[in-house]
Amino acid sequence: MSTFGQVFRVTTFGESHCKGVGAIVDGCPPCLALTEADIQPQLTRRRPGQSRLTTPRAEKDLVQILSGTEHGHTLGTPIGLFVPNEDQRPGDYKEMSDIPRPGHADFTYLIKYGNKASSGGGRSSARETIGRVAAGAIAEKWLRGTYGTEISCWVSSIGDVSLPESAVPRGEGGCLVGWTRAQVDEYGTLRMLRDPATFHRVGEAEVADADERRKANIDAEVAAEDAFLKLVKVEKDSIGGAVACVCTGVPAALGEPVFDRLEAKMAHAMMSLPATKGFEIGSGFGGTVMRGSTHNDPFVANPVGGRPGDSGRPALGVSSNYAGGTLGGISSGAPVYFKIAVKSVSTIGQAQQTSRLTGEAITLEAKGRHDPCVLPRTPPLVEGMAALVLIDAALLQRTRLGGACTTVCDGTRNFDPANPWGDAANGAANGAANGAPAAKKARK
Repeated sequence: MSTFGQVFRVTTFGESHCKGVGAIVDGCPPCLALTEADIQPQLTRRRPGQSRLTTPRAEKDLVQILSGTEHGHTLGTPIGLFVPNEDQRPGDYKEMSDIPRPGHADFTYLIKYGNKASSGGGRSSARETIGRVAAGAIAEKWLRGTYGTEISCWVSSIGDVSLPESAVPRGEGGCLVGWTRAQVDEYGTLRMLRDPATFHRVGEAEVADADERRKANIDAEVAAEDAFLKLVKVEKDSIGGAVACVCTGVPAALGEPVFDRLEAKMAHAMMSLPATKGFEIGSGFGGTVMRGSTHNDPFVANPVGGRPGDSGRPALGVSSNYAGGTLGGISSGAPVYFKIAVKSVSTIGQAQQTSRLTGEAITLEAKGRHDPCVLPRTPPLVEGMAALVLIDAALLQRTRLGGACTTVCDGTRNFDPANPWGDAANGAANGAANGAPAAKKARK
């Protein structure tokens, strides 16, 4: 199906070579400040044509909000999101109309539906993920404003080249926290391709100007890409790898045991992305060789104070995080950390032996514009789906907690962006579902 979520529901639509792609978001809390500017940065990060490692398809991927907002704030009604497909070339696929691509979903879509998109991958194309990323950006904004949640993803391996976990930054108690999104963008998503013995990142002491310093570091990134391109793109082949993701500031008590445990929903979300082949949380498969005395995360007293917008931190935290941020399928308040395996792209220009739909043997050299490696564009997809899981889990938990105040306001006035929660007298009634300070105080 094309709908994800129970309370915060997202339905994506569109194919790779139709007029456009997008999503309908239903269940978004009202009165959230939202414009295209809040969504576009994530779409720009996943946009094709930004690197010689990615497909040359030239798309601006500019999002339009069609409904669900007024005066720059959400109405609580369905939000329509649309991104036009501007660089369509359906003719690239004419020769493959009766040749299912090895490793691709062409054939399974055909035998399931009796019909398939004649150009590109249709719904199995990565273009479909635009709607997810756009919806995820909305979810992220609410999570960040309500709980201080931050989500960051980076490439941890390509082929047999891996970034050692010892190089990933850690926070309180040695818990892995990774890099911020700004750091990932500044340093480049392919930092693991650099040989630490020879790579040197230009610092402020060497180049004072920030733009010049960033350019110098990007040049080093390009050099790493060139080495990789010689191994893959020139040979008309493709390669896979893995990404890692850390969600910090995740409120405790999210997840619905037993079938909708938080990690189960996260695995569902990640494995629904194109080309994903594996998911592990915390220590993952590596934890199978660890003894319980090592793998158990000891409880420790949490420092005093809470996250912005949170109703309070649990009394206990953990001094390590092999569990990956959940216990029994419920978030513990520790960072949620997981990895996803991404296979190599199916459509390659290298000659492959396959068959026509009639069973006739044929050699296929696929045409079209395709990524030799999708890893550089994968982080926004993972971040978006993680946000969709977390906001849905948070809203579900909020419905369980209930409380005396179940209305957003008392109905005596319309929402005013210039004075969102009104005077002090009405503050406790207004905005209970949106994190108004007065409402929070009333709940305590």
